[in-house]
Amino acid sequence: MTGRPHAAGCGLRADRVTRAAAGHLLVDGVSLSPPPGATVGLLGPNGSGKSTLLRLLAGVLAPTSGVVTLDGDPLREIGRRTVARRVAVVDQDATTQVELSVEEVVRLGRIPHRRAWTLPTPEDEEAVREALLRTGLADRAAQSWHTLSGGERQRVQIARALAQTPRELLLDEPTNHLDIQHQLDLLALVADLPLTSVIALHDLNLAAMFCDHVLVLREGVTYASGTPAEVITEELIAKVYGVRAEVTHHPAEPHPSIRFLRG
Repeated sequence: MTGRPHAAGCGLRADRVTRAAAGHLLVDGVSLSPPPGATVGLLGPNGSGKSTLLRLLAGVLAPTSGVVTLDGDPLREIGRRTVARRVAVVDQDATTQVELSVEEVVRLGRIPHRRAWTLPTPEDEEAVREALLRTGLADRAAQSWHTLSGGERQRVQIARALAQTPRELLLDEPTNHLDIQHQLDLLALVADLPLTSVIALHDLNLAAMFCDHVLVLREGVTYASGTPAEVITEELIAKVYGVRAEVTHHPAEPHPSIRFLRG
């Protein structure tokens, strides 16, 4: 994957990772090396391996072969708490039956940095405060989690992830079930963060608008990678998604626009 120059071994990387389950290859020899600070979109139809690749990057799943490294060290050799201090994950849906305030949910992001049964430190308090401010939730800190809309809950989950003070952020379909305004607001927020973000997305137009790079998966294999303008073509959409589309490049926009065609 091309992009801003970065030191060898720097950041979170997947090198020819494969993951098999029940005799079926979910991810097959995929490599990913996001440039520091880039927003990378994982694209592909359902079942293409996007969520599996994110779980491999997070260390939740171990690769059957290949290796995921963090600053050159294999994740399997790094403690889970250490990984969680660097890599934050936002899942598709988050829910809880416990009555929690927005601030209490965000405070959960500090768990990897604290010993059990210890009081929050000034550093913890500052991380929570900064996360609430960055996500525009400072005035919602005392509000009940259960009273929030879907878009607001996703924003809280991003705030919780930011409270971890990570350098890498992994998001699995964060715009699912959100209306258009919340989709745009959420991805604009993520793209502006000073982090390396890897986002699994279905919407090609959103990926084109907000991602610096995209990796397209098809049946667990890398089909294409590069900038949205390089990768998202009519031919690729037809072969990977099985639909017809018109891809245009407006002079005033740096990203392509996709219009799907009937038939």
